[in-house]
Amino acid sequence: MFWLLALLAYLLGSLSFAILLSRLSGGPDPRASGSGNPGATNMLRIAGKKLAVLTLLGDLLKGLLPVLVAYLLGLGVQQQAWIGLAAVIGHLYPVYFRFQGGKGVATAAGMLLGLYPPAALLALASWALTFYLTRTSSLASLIATPLTLPLLAWQQPAALLPMCVLTGLIVWRHRGNLRDLMAGRERHF
Repeated sequence: MFWLLALLAYLLGSLSFAILLSRLSGGPDPRASGSGNPGATNMLRIAGKKLAVLTLLGDLLKGLLPVLVAYLLGLGVQQQAWIGLAAVIGHLYPVYFRFQGGKGVATAAGMLLGLYPPAALLALASWALTFYLTRTSSLASLIATPLTLPLLAWQQPAALLPMCVLTGLIVWRHRGNLRDLMAGRERHF
């Protein structure tokens, strides 16, 4: 059961709402426009608020739904977290789009929302505050993700290892943004 759910979560995570919505609306491919990232932030830049919000909701749901299904099927918190991580890995490395995906922040937020909503609210609040102060989405994402780990470790210690892996993956996917932040050339809103 666990491995089947993990595979299905990966396949669901591999759906790129940014790419699909761009194709449906006749807009530019987000992988070839703006920052080149198929995620909500780039969709805001290249396609406007409506498609950005739809991308965000789609990416959030593909992290949330597998965790909820695992919960409803009686799997433990650690198994739920690994299944949620499979959805995030699908977003990062989608089988349908030559393994070229997004950065996983919204999908990770959906996963976190399913595992422990207070940690998701903390992540959202820290992301919003950082973005408000800096107008830099990548910096907000890099601060919000690891900030939730202590709360999650305290309340849901079984999910700590998958969440550490998740944090490492998100930092890895933002390595270009980190270089740009250090060099002072990261994009701002």
